[in-house]
Amino acid sequence: MFFKAINNKLIAHKNGEIIWLEPFGKDCLRFRSTMSREVIEKDWTLLPQPPVNAEIETSSASATIRSGNIMAEITAAGRVKYLTAEGRVLTEELWAHPNLVKGRTYKSLRSDLYNIKLYFKAHENEKFYGMGQYANGHLNLKGCVLELAQKNTQISIPFLISTRGYGFIWNNPAVGRVELVKNHTRWFAEASKQIDYLIFYEDTPAEIVKKYSDLTGKPPILPEWAAGFWQCKLRYRTQEELLEVAREYKRRELPLSVTVIDFFHWPHQGDWRFDPKYWPDPRAMVEELEEMGIHLMVSIWPTVEVESENYQEMVKRGLLVRTERGVPILFTYRGVSSIFDATNTEARKYLWEKVKENYYRYGLKMFWLDEAEPEFGWPGLGYDNALPYDYDNVRYHLGNGLQVSNVYPFYYAKTFYDGLKSEREKEIVNLIRCAWIGSQRFGVVVWSGDIPSTFDSLRRQVKAGLNVAMAGIPWWTTDIGGFYGGDPNDPNFRELIVRWFQFGVFCPIFRLHGNRKPVPKDHDKCDAYELTGGPNEVWSFGEEAYEIIKNLLWLRERMKSYILEQMKITHKEGTPVMRPLFFDFARDGVTYMVEDEYMFGPDILVAPVVYEGAKSRRVYLPKGAKWTDANDDKVYEGGQWLECATPLNVIPVFLKDNAKIPIKRKLMGELVKKEDRVSCK
Repeated sequence: MFFKAINNKLIAHKNGEIIWLEPFGKDCLRFRSTMSREVIEKDWTLLPQPPVNAEIETSSASATIRSGNIMAEITAAGRVKYLTAEGRVLTEELWAHPNLVKGRTYKSLRSDLYNIKLYFKAHENEKFYGMGQYANGHLNLKGCVLELAQKNTQISIPFLISTRGYGFIWNNPAVGRVELVKNHTRWFAEASKQIDYLIFYEDTPAEIVKKYSDLTGKPPILPEWAAGFWQCKLRYRTQEELLEVAREYKRRELPLSVTVIDFFHWPHQGDWRFDPKYWPDPRAMVEELEEMGIHLMVSIWPTVEVESENYQEMVKRGLLVRTERGVPILFTYRGVSSIFDATNTEARKYLWEKVKENYYRYGLKMFWLDEAEPEFGWPGLGYDNALPYDYDNVRYHLGNGLQVSNVYPFYYAKTFYDGLKSEREKEIVNLIRCAWIGSQRFGVVVWSGDIPSTFDSLRRQVKAGLNVAMAGIPWWTTDIGGFYGGDPNDPNFRELIVRWFQFGVFCPIFRLHGNRKPVPKDHDKCDAYELTGGPNEVWSFGEEAYEIIKNLLWLRERMKSYILEQMKITHKEGTPVMRPLFFDFARDGVTYMVEDEYMFGPDILVAPVVYEGAKSRRVYLPKGAKWTDANDDKVYEGGQWLECATPLNVIPVFLKDNAKIPIKRKLMGELVKKEDRVSCK
């Protein structure tokens, strides 16, 4: 391999392959390689970084490049290894017998697109976290194979945190997968022009996350009202129905910050306006809600029906996602549709102008960006008629679907952030179902998609939420109670929704949603007016559940100042509010084994109850602190396991000694009557 140093880059050539290694900001190296004529200088969604001088040394046998506390070494055979400045190996490419494994492989598809594989050695006891949201039941992703593709409930953000001390960004929006298995780590892109990744070293997982946020962006400040309770269901059919629910919250003197108009409030998908038959006076609706102190959010879909008033113009102007072959139809739920092309600057401007005219001018400033992957076809309720995702037959403005699909939700969020910024809005909070590297800087709340109403689903949400937080998404939420199913009159569901509320109150965003029973028998064909689920307000689940949930609403109000203080830190440093135990207690090895507890900020340890009928649960208290049981004020030393009683009105919560919580002694006091309190053992 031939080496040279040019303009702060280490450049290597061999057998037609070109390699670039260079600093990307402080203490970070960026690797790019290709079999094409030249490396492409495209940062995708990374933020520009200040220039940093690299130390480069070359010889005929090898070359090294160092940027602060990390260095890379390339041998004459082309093998790459990453080390700390002190010489400890962080990770290295896997090269076996030439007929078995070569560290980097390129299979030509057409022109300058390649099927790419990148191998790294596996290390015993290495653990991996991050990667976005995969509800696969695992916090530690070692041993998992993850599809790198955006789908409902699956969010691909290919940023990996290793317990060996490095962060790794796969800077490639191509559809593919990563195999974090025992014999190797393999990154795979179905169609890409080059390999492109970043690697950096830090002492702790918290420092790695902070570094990642420097490279990809930090969220804006969360407004005070957004930290309150959000009420939603599938769906409020009319203006009066929605207003009456809000009025009932006020009559009951319950706190409510946000309420929501869900899908099919429009005449056709892609009209992006209210159907005046059911929503006759949007301005009056917004004004009445504002008088009650309630913000209104409205659902936006990227789908555009052939019958839409905007379809023909968008076709003519090239503003829709196209197919490479066959009929240009990508979505068939309640109408034959295509999808607005968020990767096209002109399409983003066009959509915002429609939204501005039909929503924003009435005072609507919050948008629910559903179908954000985007979703193709229509899987149907229960996913019994799932259609294949033929990414190779999709053409975006930026390229073929196999090559660029994963970046779509980034630009979907950018559409609305840029639009609201152009109107000089300062408090930007939008809900979205998918995300990509850097999405956090657009003021998006990511929710976990259309998930089942089961305890198994609840268990998976805890771990999925922690991993997506470690992947740079600090504003995250679920449909409390799950989306699919759930009968408000079923005692088993009532137990589930109480336990889910207990988890939800300790999530960054506190939001109720769901498609409750009964649902229309002909859901896919019924009139849009009938497209609604059963009751889903906090008083819908029986008196016992209501009393517990009501107290949880007020618990959230008492925690607001604490949450907002943590959100300020998130804005400044990029650290998530909801995070695994090892984030704050990296030196306690036990914390890496605990996957069903988490820290809510630095001072609150939460152990949600995630099994049906559970009367108790084990809780680990990390070393290095004393812990106060928020339910009975008893103090415990860290470094031990407890067995905590969990009657229906109890979620185990512990406050770190010297916690900076002004309401520490009354945080949970109203949830459990004094005579009902049971200490942990």
